[in-house]
Amino acid sequence: MLRPRLIPCLLIHNGGLVKTVTFANPKYVGDPINAVRIFNEKEVDELVVVDIDATRLGREPDYKLIANLANECRMPLCYGGGVTSSDQIDRIIGLGVEKVAISAAAIASRKLISDSAAHVGSQSIVVVIDVKKTGLLRRYEVVTHNATVRTGLDPAIFACEAEALGAGEIVVNNVDRDGTMQGYDNELVDRIREAVTLPVSVLGGAGSLEDISALYARHGIIGAAAGSLFVFKGKYRAVLINYPNRSEKAAVMQKAGTI
Repeated sequence: MLRPRLIPCLLIHNGGLVKTVTFANPKYVGDPINAVRIFNEKEVDELVVVDIDATRLGREPDYKLIANLANECRMPLCYGGGVTSSDQIDRIIGLGVEKVAISAAAIASRKLISDSAAHVGSQSIVVVIDVKKTGLLRRYEVVTHNATVRTGLDPAIFACEAEALGAGEIVVNNVDRDGTMQGYDNELVDRIREAVTLPVSVLGGAGSLEDISALYARHGIIGAAAGSLFVFKGKYRAVLINYPNRSEKAAVMQKAGTI
């Protein structure tokens, strides 16, 4: 049974845990394995880990790091970064990862979505759609390679295509709101939700539990993903791995009317 999920998203850069703002200026915030251990104790719903160097540099996933993360992780784990083939996806799943996220490679070869879904199951294939407002008209456009490459694709149309090809989940990430902690882009989420029937998770902009309550209240059963919210604390953004406890999570759900 689907339920709202609260999902920390960790970014890996040069082997360390970082946080970006609009996909730029990565700030080191700690060791990824240590962060996973802390999130284990906090009983998070699931965890997303993305290597932000791999695709940009054209290199394979770091299988040793992935294995270490999977061995440590006690919650469902989704990995993304540098994945370009169904063989790589099969290898990552074999290391104990529940889901594999693909983005640029899914755009370059739509067949990767269908082939991978047929091989490991749709439930393990997550298509990440990074979105920016571009051009004079400030239209939503899918971007890749840490938002350095424009694709000309409309995110809702691409999400619909990904569903038809067998993806099991869509993650929509607003690059313009990454690290800003100014709230989710509900207009963008509306467009994606109207286009697909798949589970959708949203990333980019969460700054408080109130933002998450608002997301749940507007969109119902959806994944609320966040980076800065779970690695920073207070107005001065002191580095502190954090996650709401059970009563705090229940209050978020209750306020949103999802329980």
